[in-house]
Amino acid sequence: MLQILRTRLRQGHRTTKFPLVLPTLPEPYRGRPAIDASKCPDGCRDCVEACPTQAISAGDGLKLDLGKCLFCTECVDACPEGALRYTQDYRLATSRRTDLVLSNGDLKLAQRMADDLHRVLGRALRLREVCAGSCNACDLDTNVLNTVGWDLSRFGIQFVASPRHADGLVVTGAISRNMHAALLSTYEAVPKPRIVIAVGACAISGGPFCGSPEVHDGVDGILPVDLYVPGCPPHPLTILDGLLRLIGRIRG
Repeated sequence: MLQILRTRLRQGHRTTKFPLVLPTLPEPYRGRPAIDASKCPDGCRDCVEACPTQAISAGDGLKLDLGKCLFCTECVDACPEGALRYTQDYRLATSRRTDLVLSNGDLKLAQRMADDLHRVLGRALRLREVCAGSCNACDLDTNVLNTVGWDLSRFGIQFVASPRHADGLVVTGAISRNMHAALLSTYEAVPKPRIVIAVGACAISGGPFCGSPEVHDGVDGILPVDLYVPGCPPHPLTILDGLLRLIGRIRG
């Protein structure tokens, strides 16, 4: 017992101080893409053709859809002028699907949920996660938030086992045909008012599986989405930032 106590004292406080203090991200971390249209020559489509999910378009200026982006480096490697690069900005979550389309690098970040929802859900948010055909990468990064390093519950947010105890759903995966009915049933079991959070490129757009007859290309069109958290998978910090913006703990 004394050895356990000594070890605990030596380890000290392990929970991140975010959002008061930003954690140090590793150098290889790929955050919000930056677009420099001035470096994009007319007629060049190298990055468009290199993108595996058609997340980039160049018809009316260079645009990048974060909802489809896998955060690979194919576009960066293909661009001869360096018009695209990844920054270390972890803030990616938005309230609307259209806000995920970058044209000049600006991104309208997620806003606090509507006043009527916030009065009911803003102080204690319970979420049921539904893995609707994911590779489990997004699920693992949501699970990380429950560890001592992040301690999600200190913000009044917890994952629960039953949708009947939940205030909303966290959906991962491209919504496979086999999970479509299960997702709808789970959503109907959540008491009103309820919210839906789409985590990862697959849940937002279908990701690399977009267009396959075996998936529904994300949760849009099936359920109303209140928060979009892009990434493949999104970093736990990105997910936490989006959740805290949703409940109004972070603004601006």
